[in-house]
Amino acid sequence: MTAKTLMVLGSMSLTGKSLLVTALCRIYSRRGLRVAPFKAQNMSNNAAVCPDGGEIARAQALQAAAAGLMPTVDMNPVLIKPEGDSRSQVILMGRLWSTLQARTYYEKKKILWEYVTAALDRLREAYDLVIIEGAGSPAELNLQRGDIVNMAVARYAQSPVLLVGDIDRGGIFAQLLGTLWLLEPEERTLVRGLVVNKFRGDIALFADGIQILEEKGGVPVLGVVPYLRGLNLPDEDAVSVEQAVAERAAQNSAAQIDLAVIAFPHIANFDDFDPLKAEEGVRVRYVSALTELGQPDAILLPGTKSTQADLEWLRQTGLADAVRSFASAGGAVVGICGGYQMLGTRIDDPQHVESPLDTLLGLGLLPGVTQFQTEKATYQTKGIVCSGVGWLASLEGSSLEGYEIHMGTTSGAPVWLEINQRNGQAVQVPDGIISADGKVWGCYLHGLFANDHFRRAWLESLGWRDTGNARTQTEKFQRSLDALADAVEGALNMELLEEIVWKS
Repeated sequence: MTAKTLMVLGSMSLTGKSLLVTALCRIYSRRGLRVAPFKAQNMSNNAAVCPDGGEIARAQALQAAAAGLMPTVDMNPVLIKPEGDSRSQVILMGRLWSTLQARTYYEKKKILWEYVTAALDRLREAYDLVIIEGAGSPAELNLQRGDIVNMAVARYAQSPVLLVGDIDRGGIFAQLLGTLWLLEPEERTLVRGLVVNKFRGDIALFADGIQILEEKGGVPVLGVVPYLRGLNLPDEDAVSVEQAVAERAAQNSAAQIDLAVIAFPHIANFDDFDPLKAEEGVRVRYVSALTELGQPDAILLPGTKSTQADLEWLRQTGLADAVRSFASAGGAVVGICGGYQMLGTRIDDPQHVESPLDTLLGLGLLPGVTQFQTEKATYQTKGIVCSGVGWLASLEGSSLEGYEIHMGTTSGAPVWLEINQRNGQAVQVPDGIISADGKVWGCYLHGLFANDHFRRAWLESLGWRDTGNARTQTEKFQRSLDALADAVEGALNMELLEEIVWKS
């Protein structure tokens, strides 16, 4: 049986279509259907690792989790990871395929389309329903000839389409009606419903807006989804970090612990810190300038797509000296992946994987030396804490889980983490270095803070105290998925959606 499909397109980027796909995966999974997500091409440095070591966008891994599935590379056959303004790493079917300039990438679209359609076909053979996510806007007229992710996919699958607009950003009529009117007639007939997303206030006040959209667009409005807050779910890309830096939202005055995360220009996998942010009494701030650093309880250096470039940026902004001074005064400093590489004494790049530089001095806060390699490490990982230095004393021998995505190895001592399993295979690999007092440490393990015992032990070493209301990260995650699904299911005309999905 070939699965039915439903495609969710946005009037522009950041309309919330990724979370709507997540909600729909959860809704239909709860109804007993075998449902899978699909996005032909995603552009994000926030990535996840599948059980076979394949790399896909974090958004599709989240959608798979909502559907109760382990992620597979078929769910996101093409992942673009920007390394600069016009150069990107292209991940094809989960593996590094090439590093291309933007112009060259567009010349490769015909090759990539074959992989896209084959992946979608396989999913449709294995599931009852495939929910497809588009990218950006389907009405980017100058890019339509090379489209492999929006209406080209809808036409290939002859999929009914929901078009989503973001009312919070304004111009909802121009967004939705303008997009409809710019589509070709054969494409317009595939659009079966409109969704108004991120509505604040009394939805009843938008009744006339619904009527206007339906009259002028000739397409029913499937629902008005409220602006959802407090979900413990990862964001798709670094735009949310940029917004957090720019907006400087009011801080929680009741926070016991203040954590400053350095917002690198090429920040990656920043959702590593979501479990910290979700703890009661913990404030997580993203910092991109020296004036914003303040007096945190700890500084965290996250992953990055360009370690050397972001280390140079750290120096140019004065943040490098500030981090060193903070550590010298006894402050806690943590580095994950690229941030971990920066904490060491030196980064060697003899094969010029990242830049023309043969070597670059690190921050010198850990006795580690990194050497870049052309082969990319992508693993789902398990390990154990093998050192009892400082705050780790109570955790020695305890197990940890996470994932690795990096193009380099770091050597040094003392090592505090031993990797004993990668993609289900037994290994014995040292990872992570810690200072003699336990205040400065790092490793390659993404997802580290999702381990409840580890996260809470580190926070307690900073002075945090559990209020007694804490839930496990898994509980928070599953509750958030259900809350998202409940809100979207309550906002949409599900009877009409059922007709669109199953009778199209």
